[in-house]
Amino acid sequence: MSWLFGNKSQPPNVPGFPQVPQPPPPGGPDGGDKRKDSKMEYSFDSSALERAAKAAKELENSKHAKDALLLIQEQERAKAIEAQKQIKEYEAHIEQLKLEQVRVAAEERKKLMAEEAKQHQYKAQYDDQLARKRYEDQLALQARMNEENLRKQEESIKKQEAIRIATMEKEAELRHKHDMLRIEAEMRGRAKMERENWDITKEQIKLKAAEDRKTKLEAINSYSQVVGMGLTAFLNNWSMITAFAGGATLVVGGYYGVKYSFGLVFRAVENRLGKPALVRETSRFTVGSAFKHPIKTVAQLVKRPEDPMKGIILKPSLEERLRDIAIATRHTKKNGGYFRNILMHGPPGTGKTMFAKSLAKHSGMHYAILTGGDVAPLGKEGVTAIHKVFDWAHTSRKGVVLFVDEADAFLRKRSTEHISEDMRAALNAFLYRTGEQSQKFMLVLASNQPEQFDWAINDRLDEMVEFQIPSFEERERLVRHYFQKFILEPAASKSSRLRVAEFDYGKKCAEIAEKTEGLSGREISKLGVAWQARAYASETGELTEAMIDDIVKDAVEQHKKKVEWQQGASVSDVFYRSSRVMPIGLPPIPAIMESPAKTTVQTEASAPSQPTGGGHST
Repeated sequence: MSWLFGNKSQPPNVPGFPQVPQPPPPGGPDGGDKRKDSKMEYSFDSSALERAAKAAKELENSKHAKDALLLIQEQERAKAIEAQKQIKEYEAHIEQLKLEQVRVAAEERKKLMAEEAKQHQYKAQYDDQLARKRYEDQLALQARMNEENLRKQEESIKKQEAIRIATMEKEAELRHKHDMLRIEAEMRGRAKMERENWDITKEQIKLKAAEDRKTKLEAINSYSQVVGMGLTAFLNNWSMITAFAGGATLVVGGYYGVKYSFGLVFRAVENRLGKPALVRETSRFTVGSAFKHPIKTVAQLVKRPEDPMKGIILKPSLEERLRDIAIATRHTKKNGGYFRNILMHGPPGTGKTMFAKSLAKHSGMHYAILTGGDVAPLGKEGVTAIHKVFDWAHTSRKGVVLFVDEADAFLRKRSTEHISEDMRAALNAFLYRTGEQSQKFMLVLASNQPEQFDWAINDRLDEMVEFQIPSFEERERLVRHYFQKFILEPAASKSSRLRVAEFDYGKKCAEIAEKTEGLSGREISKLGVAWQARAYASETGELTEAMIDDIVKDAVEQHKKKVEWQQGASVSDVFYRSSRVMPIGLPPIPAIMESPAKTTVQTEASAPSQPTGGGHST
């Protein structure tokens, strides 16, 4: 309806409503210059009213006037609703902007608070660093002051000591001077007195010498008279001479008779119960051991057989084989069968001696340990000593395990030039006593160089067992065993001074086993003893991880040095052998494993012995 009241816009296009032509705008089609016609823009246009009146009149006469008005009202209402909708959308947009501003403000405030907290933290850390720095400076200053005071005290003490020493030296010098003057005065006085009393002193010496001479002459005369009178009376009395001669004869005869009779009885008892000279150690009952260790002897007599592999750590396959040997020996002893002779060869410290002892204890037999190096010093007596050992073994009711350690020392080849006649005779005696299987003794030989045995010795052997250096698994078991035995068990005792620092024992044992490659069981056991000694030697008695590592490092280096020595000795020996002229008809030095077919040193249908890992025993 705005066009009715002077609005120059085109009225709505209503069907049936006549369109009023619009006059062109003032100033031409393009409107002219607005600044020029501004006065006309704001002037009252009377023609508009005329057009409005004319339009209203036409509208009243039109038949669609009512519909046009309704349409115009609906359009105005729709525009109003659209305007209200836009207003509400604008208000919602404004509210959203306000919420966004609140959220942004909250985030900014949060960031500001976080930044403030961060700055406060930085400030606190900086204050703490400053405080620590001040404290460290104070400690350093105090330490310097203490050192300065200590230095001053030491200087003061040194000065006082120097003054005291100078005073003492001065006093000693004055005392020495006064003593010299006093001694000189005394000597002068004594010399003057001796010069003045020389005559009197000379007369006193003469009188004293004469009195002594007279006394000694009288004593000699009296003794001579008594002895002469006694001899005269004895020689004139024939019955007294006869009685004296008979008594002296009886005393001398009784003395020598008792002496030799006791000697015979003692030798008989010794041959029966005593151990021979070649036997270093035995579990058999002896008179000497019974008197020295009665409780231990009784305990051995009543002790029951134990597991043969108790306390012995070896490769599982070797342990199984040795256990079978021990069981077979025990049943052989129980059933009165013939014992088999065994050779145990391998590097030193791998458990050969310990298994021999355990074998004897498990089988219910006695053990006797001999050393091959003890035969050579006996010379001609070596044959007699060997016969005594076997005679002594035959007197045992339980049977004896004769363990010969370092057997290659006297069981060498008889064809070599280095063996003497006495050693050759001792070897022949040994071969004579071991020519047949025995029900009284079991022969166990141990050697690091079995290729040096005489061929006849190989013929006496029934089974060979090889002991080797322990592998990683055996070394780890050995290290754990000896760490438990020498460190943890003493540390658990209240009376012991030993203590152990906090570290992973299992991991440390595995590391030690990794580092100790090539070490024998005996060398690993010495590690446990060294750890214990180092802990006892420390001020606190505590064993630390660093101590263990140092000892292991030293042991490994020492082992490498021993290996170098051994390799150097082997090269020298090979060079020496190659430079010698071999006797005609003698083959080169072979190994025992390549011996002729006549030797019976294999077991289980002459199957070759399998290389087995070695270990050590407790």
